[in-house]
Amino acid sequence: MAVLVLKLLGLGYQRRLSLQFPNKSRPHSRGEYNVYSTFQSHEPEFDYLKSLEIEEKINKIRWLPQQNAAHFLLSTNDKTIKLWKISERDKRAEGYNLKDEDGRLRDPFRITALRVPILKPMDLMVEASPRRIFANAHTYHINSISVNSDHETYLSADDLRINLWHLEITDRSFNIVDIKPVNMEELTEVITAAEFHPRQCNVFVYSSSKGTVRLCDMRSSALCDRHSKFFEEPEDPSSRSFFSEIISSISDVKFSHSGRYMMTRDYLSVKVWDLNMETRPVETYQVHEYLRSKLCSLYENDCIFDKFECCWNGSDGALMTGSYNNFFRMFDRSTRRDVTLEASRESSKPRAILKPRKVCTGGKRKKDEISVDSLDFNKKILHTAWHPLQNIIAVAATNNLYIFQDKVN
Repeated sequence: MAVLVLKLLGLGYQRRLSLQFPNKSRPHSRGEYNVYSTFQSHEPEFDYLKSLEIEEKINKIRWLPQQNAAHFLLSTNDKTIKLWKISERDKRAEGYNLKDEDGRLRDPFRITALRVPILKPMDLMVEASPRRIFANAHTYHINSISVNSDHETYLSADDLRINLWHLEITDRSFNIVDIKPVNMEELTEVITAAEFHPRQCNVFVYSSSKGTVRLCDMRSSALCDRHSKFFEEPEDPSSRSFFSEIISSISDVKFSHSGRYMMTRDYLSVKVWDLNMETRPVETYQVHEYLRSKLCSLYENDCIFDKFECCWNGSDGALMTGSYNNFFRMFDRSTRRDVTLEASRESSKPRAILKPRKVCTGGKRKKDEISVDSLDFNKKILHTAWHPLQNIIAVAATNNLYIFQDKVN
């Protein structure tokens, strides 16, 4: 089975998709992965009308539920979404009547008997072919795609609009959210992320740069300008600063697998919301509170605008998100315990055990602690994923992908 963590390969501002599957030749070996397929997803383009270069980098990748032996995925850059089919071929047909084995057509007068082609084994060949191209529907950069639970439709979101697509129709989409004001000078917020509910095909949410989340029901109206629920945590006036609005912007929103909860990630924290309670989150986890004193320098080097993702484990009992210095954070919801781990080449040796890391904010630093002043802000983990059934995680650190799993006795 393809591991869900594969969606991270190729996500970190790359243009080529590289899929990675467990080693098939050693089925009892855990923790060994081989490159399964690499292919070019998008090409650089130039919008001559707007004199704008459209990069080939991949913004999002989403897998479609597997219906047959082939795998299907959606990938998008800033403007164009593509549906890819990844299939295997390990047999070839031989013994054609009208052509030779090298593909050349045979002389019809030389054909004296009818042959039945037979299948012969060959080296495994993985083919990636684009099945659909969904283009020219977004004026602004696409930041989210989400496959619906009906397995027939999906949404794509940019800064100001959300479109609904049918997987079989490429030449049109339906605009279901439009927050663009008549006068752009009146613009106060932008859409930062959007996702469909995992079980209710009519429900989706989208987050904004103002730290709010709106839940919409497509049964209420064709254009979901009016939300069904509005999630926002009241701001403490005593803690307001110049950076408050920037760090409250939500960079990612994810439904739990059960559909009961929703997780949001802002710059400093992860919050868990009960869909039945809009006034405040039921859980709040501080990711790197020690950076609050560094917001000025983070603003100057633009790191304060980094967009971190978050994810649930398969049972919705734990959360994971990234941080700086190649650190990533994991939170246990039942025990409220948390741990900071580091993704590095030293810790990625086979069967190496990850040691918890701690950040020292001041005073005397202990042996295993790292000072907040020595954190490397160029090393950051923005993308994370958790296997839906097993304790296998993947974190993308710049141009490296690390896959970790629980300790095996």
